[in-house]
Amino acid sequence: MSKKQMNLAMFLFPGFHFGAWRLPDAIPEIDLGIEHYVKSAQLAEEGKMDAIFFEDQAAVPRSNNILKGDTYGGASPRALHFDPSMLLPALARETTHLGLVATATTSFNEPYNIARRFSSLDFISNGRAGWNLVTSFNENEAQNFGLDVHMDHGDRYERAGEFFDVVSGLWEGWEKGALTRDKEKGVYFDVTKMNFLNHEGKYFKVRGPLTMDRSPQVRPAIFQAGSSIIGRTLAARTADAIFTHQPNYSACREFREDVRKRTAEFGRDPDKIKILPGIMPIVAETDEEAHALHEQMKALIPEDLAIGWMMQNSGGLDVRDYDLNGPLPEMPKTNAGTTMQKLMVEYASKGNKSILETARHFAESTGQPVIVGSPTTIADVMQEWFENEACDGFLVSPPYFPAGVENFVRLVIPELQRRGLFRTEYTGTHLREHLGVTSYT
Repeated sequence: MSKKQMNLAMFLFPGFHFGAWRLPDAIPEIDLGIEHYVKSAQLAEEGKMDAIFFEDQAAVPRSNNILKGDTYGGASPRALHFDPSMLLPALARETTHLGLVATATTSFNEPYNIARRFSSLDFISNGRAGWNLVTSFNENEAQNFGLDVHMDHGDRYERAGEFFDVVSGLWEGWEKGALTRDKEKGVYFDVTKMNFLNHEGKYFKVRGPLTMDRSPQVRPAIFQAGSSIIGRTLAARTADAIFTHQPNYSACREFREDVRKRTAEFGRDPDKIKILPGIMPIVAETDEEAHALHEQMKALIPEDLAIGWMMQNSGGLDVRDYDLNGPLPEMPKTNAGTTMQKLMVEYASKGNKSILETARHFAESTGQPVIVGSPTTIADVMQEWFENEACDGFLVSPPYFPAGVENFVRLVIPELQRRGLFRTEYTGTHLREHLGVTSYT
């Protein structure tokens, strides 16, 4: 029996670490530089990774109550990035195996557009497309789509559930063999195998079908990132893989067990849903070099950006009204990322951390574990989590480009391969095959 192997995806988000982009060898121009994205995708494919993953926010993040100067929260390096659905077709032409996953919100899109977009990407990439289904945590997005405030947290998850049902129905609107292109008979497609969805629900009314045949995967792989209770339930019903922020091994194992239980309750096979916690590896040849690099990165984090990012999840509380070296005050309920606020509160209370210490911690990796060390040290941690069933693999967030990407691919992945924990060659052609999740025909 072959040894179980982990899944690995790369989360590439320019300026993700608020200090690392300032390193002398960092190339921050990756934010809008297609050539740098191509290089990153090719590196991920060199490492035989499952996929490269892109977040998306349709607004420049900014706290709702900034009255004391625009330096706070208004100049985040996380603010600038392409629309990933436009970026991925370009990367599809420069890679052959790597899965390509883009975030698209259900709150500010229509199901028909999303179904068509990702089906198109699945054709362009020959079956390597993935959709990260989100409801948007950045409250400022609402103001770019005709709303003053974001939809209520519960309402937007209800909308997301119906949204998924419409999209998946549209993806299967053409039966297998419908497209004939029969020159002799002059029949382009079999109309008896074309099905109208005719969906009418609380949020959507959609006729269908799509203007294209069944895509290579039929259903592009579904990713989900919600960790709240309502988010876990939606993921258990819909997702093939879940990206999650968990602060440590025990929290991640508890999360995985909970999601697998929920998945089974929906009549799905829990082994067909992959839990991929985010980690930020800071890698060097030795532990000492890695820790020195980590300290250098932390020293480069601007205080105003760290505080500004915290305030996006503060529920409207202006933490600058308090002593930044004092304890984190009680935060009002937020309609943004509820999980992120919960993680901040737990980190501050359990570690007796100040407002500034908490802000700087989350400015590094938004609460994902930062794993610092040599390739052996990094692999030891990943192996412990994986073999003790805390996860099925990882969403790897390199702190900067290019060295952060290169060091993980060329130093850590070979160590995982030597241990038999990760593939040395691709064995499938579709993203669903890479992930080991349900396939559709």
